[in-house]
Amino acid sequence: MREVLRRVDATLTDLAQLGEMSLGDGDVVRVLDALTGASSRLTRELCRVLAEADRRRLGDATGARHTHQWWAGRSRHTHADAARLTKLGRALEDDLHAPTGRALADGRLRVEQARVIVGAVDAIPAMVRTADGATRIIEAGVRAQARDHLLAAAAEHDAKALRRLGRRILDVVAPELGEAQEAATLAREEARADASPDFEMNDDGEGRCHGRFTVPSHIGAMLKRHLLALANPARHPEAELRDESGDWKPMRRRLGEAFIEYVERYPVDATPQTAGVNATVVVTMTLEQLLGEHATALLDDGSRMSAGQARRLACEAGIIPVVLDGHSIPLDLGRSRRLFTKAQRIALGLRDGGCTARGCETTASGCHAHHDDPWSRGGLTDLAKGRLLCPRHHRLAHDSRYAMTVHADNKVTFARRT
Repeated sequence: MREVLRRVDATLTDLAQLGEMSLGDGDVVRVLDALTGASSRLTRELCRVLAEADRRRLGDATGARHTHQWWAGRSRHTHADAARLTKLGRALEDDLHAPTGRALADGRLRVEQARVIVGAVDAIPAMVRTADGATRIIEAGVRAQARDHLLAAAAEHDAKALRRLGRRILDVVAPELGEAQEAATLAREEARADASPDFEMNDDGEGRCHGRFTVPSHIGAMLKRHLLALANPARHPEAELRDESGDWKPMRRRLGEAFIEYVERYPVDATPQTAGVNATVVVTMTLEQLLGEHATALLDDGSRMSAGQARRLACEAGIIPVVLDGHSIPLDLGRSRRLFTKAQRIALGLRDGGCTARGCETTASGCHAHHDDPWSRGGLTDLAKGRLLCPRHHRLAHDSRYAMTVHADNKVTFARRT
């Protein structure tokens, strides 16, 4: 054993001493092909020894719960990498997967291809319920046929393509069962996807927002199709396709810019409404700030942006510019309307910030617009006579058992009448 390991080490040392600059193009290709195969062969032996270490429970000596944890500590592999290799090593010791192990040992297969083949064969169920409701047992020979078909396909397909083939392998080796199995698999996957959507978004406080999401595959495909259409080079002049250094922008940046355009240009009349107002961003600035070169604007969530950015966004459908001291939108409508308009709702939100009941923290989007002087008694639909109240406090305002007091700071309190 020591002599074998010594020769392996010596061979690797000799390889390291090859002068790449002195090799011709053909030599570089030959060395690359040889090392690719050797890498697969070495990994197969590594998996074999890992399986043996697992069988002997060598990790018990250090109190490790699993062999891969013990080996990760010795090798400085991550636990995830160590677990994947250990799992593959155990699988390749099974008689069903022995041909896959031999292909890896011969250098004809790559490690990820082997992992995909093992996973696809193991995923074939023990039985399948057919369209007529009957249950069919899948014989062991079907799994062997699936394995051999994928091993043959591996000569022309990488791991990603093999994974697609593996998902429908029964269509090839057992066509009468493949469609039923695919339907059952898709139903399970879709149910899991529908039950586990997830969205997380956080602002880093330095002008950028980061996030991640999990959605059903068809939703992801739809979003990607939309963004690819927006990122299509045919839609942009060449200058927009290059970054600040003049190089071509990578696809991930172009998709990021497409996502920004997707949000900014979303039709405002298609956005959902909360408390009578579309889900839009309100930018507030004075007339001086709007015209100034060095100024800032305030967003309705309390964050800030440059006035230049605000001027640009004021043209977009999803942004509502509110210029203080301006007269472009009539806010006081007197008796001409009973309900507060969208513009008035926005103005109330900016002025009140949320529910005006003292101590209440309900935000503007969760509030109702309330007439201090009831419309039914001649009250006006004016900002000066309106306020925001959350649903609970709005009910109290109309409850004859309670008296509402308006204070100098425009906050209100309620007290039960005696």
